[in-house]
Amino acid sequence: MQRKTFTTAVVLIPPSEAQPAIQAMRQVHDRHFKRWMPHITLLYPFRPRHEFDQLAERFAAACEAIEPFQVGLAEMRFFQHRRDSFTLWLAPEPKEALVRLQAVLGSVVPDCDDVVRHRDGFTPHLSAGQVRGELQMLALQRALQAAWQPITFTAREISLIWRDEPPGDVFRVGQTVRLGAEEL
Repeated sequence: MQRKTFTTAVVLIPPSEAQPAIQAMRQVHDRHFKRWMPHITLLYPFRPRHEFDQLAERFAAACEAIEPFQVGLAEMRFFQHRRDSFTLWLAPEPKEALVRLQAVLGSVVPDCDDVVRHRDGFTPHLSAGQVRGELQMLALQRALQAAWQPITFTAREISLIWRDEPPGDVFRVGQTVRLGAEEL
């Protein structure tokens, strides 16, 4: 079995024009704002960075059958971690398109299955922030949902990202892989 690392991931990054509202919210509420760009995790942990070139080629072949698709971010949901700890997140729709994309990628690296091993399987999400306390979470969820203007964008590529160990532990894009067949 190949070695996995928490210093790499495969993600779907919203295009730059979709990011200002996401980042404004994350900057205030997401303690991981500086380490992670806005993203939907597809594979994490992932393989070491030195494998990116080979894996990008394999992902490109697998992703030819997946045409670019629209993603909407409209609804604020939450995960409960421990009794008093919550993550708020935007629910990307259609969920099925992201589940299919994740499954195709997972078929290339079946050992990188951590995101599907949760009780409810793979749940596509874009983290918005963390909060302690159920009442605080419910109030923040209501406030963020009320202020949120839905965003729609086209998913055209996935990104293989990496980071160094602290203090250089900010994720960067190492490779991108386009969805769909190459246009001639």
